[in-house]
Amino acid sequence: MASLVSNPQPAMAPGFVPLANVAQQPYVSELLSFTLDRLHKEPELLRVDAERLRRQMQEVAVGNYRAFITAADALQSVREEVSSIDKHLESLISEVPKLTSGCSEFMDSAQQILEKRRLNRTLLANHSTLLDLLEIPQLMDTCVRNGNYDEALDLEAFVLKLATMHSKLPVIQSLAEEVRQTTQSMLSQLLQRLRSNIQLPECLRVIGYLRRLGVFNEHEMRLQFLKCREAWLAAIIDDLDQGNVYEFLKRMADCHRVHLFDVVTQYRAIFADDTSGNEENYDGGLLFSWAMHRITSHLNTLQTMLPKTTEGVSLAIILEQCMYCAMSLGWVGLDFRGLLPSLFEASVHNLFVRNMAATVENFQLVLDSHRWVPLPSVGLASKGSNEESEDDLAPPYSLMEHPPLAIFVNGVLAALNELRHCAPINLKSVLALELVQALQTVSDYLVLYNKTRMLRDSESTLFLSMCRAFIEIASPYCIRCFSRCYPGGVNLTELNKAIEAVCNLVGRTASGLARRDSGVNGAFGYDILPSNRPSLNSSNQASSGNDADSATVVENGGPTNLDNGPQIAE
Repeated sequence: MASLVSNPQPAMAPGFVPLANVAQQPYVSELLSFTLDRLHKEPELLRVDAERLRRQMQEVAVGNYRAFITAADALQSVREEVSSIDKHLESLISEVPKLTSGCSEFMDSAQQILEKRRLNRTLLANHSTLLDLLEIPQLMDTCVRNGNYDEALDLEAFVLKLATMHSKLPVIQSLAEEVRQTTQSMLSQLLQRLRSNIQLPECLRVIGYLRRLGVFNEHEMRLQFLKCREAWLAAIIDDLDQGNVYEFLKRMADCHRVHLFDVVTQYRAIFADDTSGNEENYDGGLLFSWAMHRITSHLNTLQTMLPKTTEGVSLAIILEQCMYCAMSLGWVGLDFRGLLPSLFEASVHNLFVRNMAATVENFQLVLDSHRWVPLPSVGLASKGSNEESEDDLAPPYSLMEHPPLAIFVNGVLAALNELRHCAPINLKSVLALELVQALQTVSDYLVLYNKTRMLRDSESTLFLSMCRAFIEIASPYCIRCFSRCYPGGVNLTELNKAIEAVCNLVGRTASGLARRDSGVNGAFGYDILPSNRPSLNSSNQASSGNDADSATVVENGGPTNLDNGPQIAE
């Protein structure tokens, strides 16, 4: 009851029986009007009616069975068609999204085509302008190849401005990239021009172009300038023929004198240091460092190549060229004359030592193979005293009777002739000691020769005569010749010690021969050269004021004229 109360049913329409639908309401109303007996009979009546209706239906079915079969077939066909339609409808529904996306893609594609068409029309309208823009890299490359750097730089500036304004356009960026590549080619050409033989105006133009490129800052610009000029100058030096040492060193000095001076002048004219205090304009010692590098390279080359020089006149000319080069560079503060003497002193010393060693060796070879036979006296010997009084450097013709001594004196003269062209004053004592050492070697070898050889009396007399000639003639003459290069250069005390052995040998040998041949008691000896011997002192004093004459001595037993060769001089 509570549920009925809480959920009241809607009111029924008047005259209708509950629990019956609308179609059954007439029959239900009719049943309500029947009597009880009629109601008891109603089921039977209904059964009879149902049987009757069933028979009628059978009769109708039998009479119209074809129509029923056709209707059934039609119904079955309709059902199949409806099922097929349902399937196609489902397929259609599944394809509709694809159709929708295809339509959307078509609309997008059509929009893009329209946009491209619009761009193509715009491109066609601006075809000539775009063609000019696209030809800029090729035009710039042509300008660079022809050396029109101003026009090329103007084109580069224009393209860079376009790239800044249209940074999102691929065509402009590609154009800028091609221009950058051409700029690198122009940079290489400009640096290559700095590696060639160009003068100051061209250097100023090239540096101006490099500054407009903006690739280097001021310090890097200076460094690149010096690197390029260094490569050019080094290439010039490398191209010189090193086969001829004399020509190579002379031309190298000329190259440094001319080109190094030009490079320093160009650098100072282009990169003038200011007093603004800007660090970019400060040199930082680059020029000084590079100049010192070139001068050091020059000195190292001299140190390496000078020992290969075998002529004193060549050393003198090379020294003169280097001095002239250093003096010229002194106008730009690069005077290196103070560094040259030590190099040339070492070369002169080595040359003199080699010549003296060859002279002593040649003397030993000739002495070993010498045949001790008397030679005819020289016809000019009578004129020797007069010539000696007139000129202290006149050759001692008496040495022609002793070929080994003549060979030795010839070698000493050749060494002094090489020395006279370039005789450093600092080597005075050293070279004098070398000469004394050579005389001592000859003296010792004469003593050794006397000990190791068995000479007959006649041969011993000739050998003794040669030793006297070495003491009295050859040694003083060599000292006088050396004094022409270096006045007072030889310490006579050292000379006396050098030839002491052969002097003692001559004294002992002469004493023995005198006792045996003439029966004279006592020794016929030779004093060692005193330090105050008049002939040597007078020759040293006279040699300081006279020029050199020709020296003629024998070589291998024949006369040798040195008039056409180098001569001894102060």
